[in-house]
Amino acid sequence: MTFSMTQMAQQAKKAANQIAVLPGTQKNQALQTMADNLRASHDVIITANKLDLTSAVEKGLSSAMIDRLTLNPERIDAIASAIEEIIALPDPIGEINKMIVRPNGIQVGKMKIPLGVIAMIYEARPNVTADAAALCLKAGNAVILRGGREALNSSLAIAQCLHQALETYRIDPAAISVVPDPDRSHMNELMTLTDSVDLIIPRGGEGLIKFVSENSRVPVIQHFKGVCHLYVDKMADLDKALDILVNGKTQRPGVCNALETLLVHEEVACEFLPDVARVFAEKGVKVHGCEETLDYFDNAELATDADYDAEYLDLEIAIRVVFDFDEAIEHIQKFSSGHTEVIITKDISSSQNFIKQINSAVVMVNASSRFSDGGELGLGAEIGISTSKLHAYGPMGVESLTTEKFIVLGDGQVRS
Repeated sequence: MTFSMTQMAQQAKKAANQIAVLPGTQKNQALQTMADNLRASHDVIITANKLDLTSAVEKGLSSAMIDRLTLNPERIDAIASAIEEIIALPDPIGEINKMIVRPNGIQVGKMKIPLGVIAMIYEARPNVTADAAALCLKAGNAVILRGGREALNSSLAIAQCLHQALETYRIDPAAISVVPDPDRSHMNELMTLTDSVDLIIPRGGEGLIKFVSENSRVPVIQHFKGVCHLYVDKMADLDKALDILVNGKTQRPGVCNALETLLVHEEVACEFLPDVARVFAEKGVKVHGCEETLDYFDNAELATDADYDAEYLDLEIAIRVVFDFDEAIEHIQKFSSGHTEVIITKDISSSQNFIKQINSAVVMVNASSRFSDGGELGLGAEIGISTSKLHAYGPMGVESLTTEKFIVLGDGQVRS
């Protein structure tokens, strides 16, 4: 049977009407069964994932892409655990914020409602299949999942576990729809279906985000690149700074909350950077640095503006020694992608000024950028990290997948 993107979207829209009014208990029961199915089927999922990994290696995909693509029992259990954290969250649908009484006696409030049909366009991220499906279901939305060719086998295996749970609770399977054909023409068509699709969220490389943003007729929330900065202030605890730097850069360099630029106050550079050089040599981190930075590193390259603007997603980093706090702020404001920025300092005034002056989606004091994640910030999981200030900003959980409608209660009032 020939696949029809339009038909899939229409079926998702119909399913969204059912999902929007499902009781919270039924949604949670379905989500728990999804988590159980994922754990019970990890051998099947890993077998499918191996097909994707073999193809990825043959195609010469980057180590960062392969890391995102890789599934193992621990990662599958983490995906299932994320679903269970979503279950524990309050159901936002139907929640009414404060009702106010107007002078004429009418009561006015706002009720949270689903967005409708959300389309996810993503690359080598099979975990997104489960995370997005669970979050959308909890928030009363239907979801269309268009993963990349490189993760198709993994995504379909995960989706099978999710669909089995929907069938168990007699929920329309179109509530979670996986595009089975990754041909780009279907993605192009999806971006035009304004009658059926309410929102598109792209997750992937810079090229994918730009293409979707520039070509979609459906509203888009951008999950742009993560050029995350760490600023080590002159009042920093340098031991903590080194631990946070190593964690942020080397734990999983291929993720969007990994550090890409290190800024160091010149008063602590001579004490801090030799330790950085030692650890980075052990970890194999490539350095692009300013002229002052080059004195501390073997084989470092002189950094350009392009290096400070780069999302490396690898064991690679840009470093700059700054004259003072203001120069650090100016650098971040120039090169930030709006994702996550961190300051290490013992000075309360500096930390508060950093929070006030930096308006990225997540601003941290004395903590690793790796905590810029929906699960770590208490959202259960995330559908992505929005760098668009409208309609959501930062890690997007269940609350971000809703909107509000006005509720007006009267007793026969008419307008004079």
